[in-house]
Amino acid sequence: MARLSKGPVLKKGSLAHRAYLAAVIIKGIDGALETIAGLVIAFAGSWQLYILAINFTAPELDLHPGNAAMQWIRDGAERLFIHTPGAFVVFYLLVHGLLKLAICIELLRERRWIFPVAAVIFAGFVVYMTYHLTQRWSFWVLSFALFDLLTLALVLNEWRARRA
Repeated sequence: MARLSKGPVLKKGSLAHRAYLAAVIIKGIDGALETIAGLVIAFAGSWQLYILAINFTAPELDLHPGNAAMQWIRDGAERLFIHTPGAFVVFYLLVHGLLKLAICIELLRERRWIFPVAAVIFAGFVVYMTYHLTQRWSFWVLSFALFDLLTLALVLNEWRARRA
């Protein structure tokens, strides 16, 4: 009698597996960038980051005053300098970045124990961002929450496929 499977097993070249790898790599790069940003702010300070943003965006804004991306960079650096406690930002970026980076490295190393850990942590990220959205709407937070939700689904699918 043939054994019935609970679902298709992911093949290494399947679309779902490639999407999983892409999401994990993107999350890993994001984690590395957050870690670097946290270290830069920790050592240089938010004032230096603000000055760097002004110097970086000034030439482009002189040529194209309506450049939304450059204005977004400048506004973000200004908000960080003026409104956000630097210690919290450094702590958040370092913890969040290192956590994502470590999870992604272990997922890419195909460690079985990391799948439930990653699922819980990504679910926690989604819950936190959802709470943040109820307090203050942000298209960016929504975008990151949806990407974390997609990553969570892909991690759960990969874990299920490996257990099958």
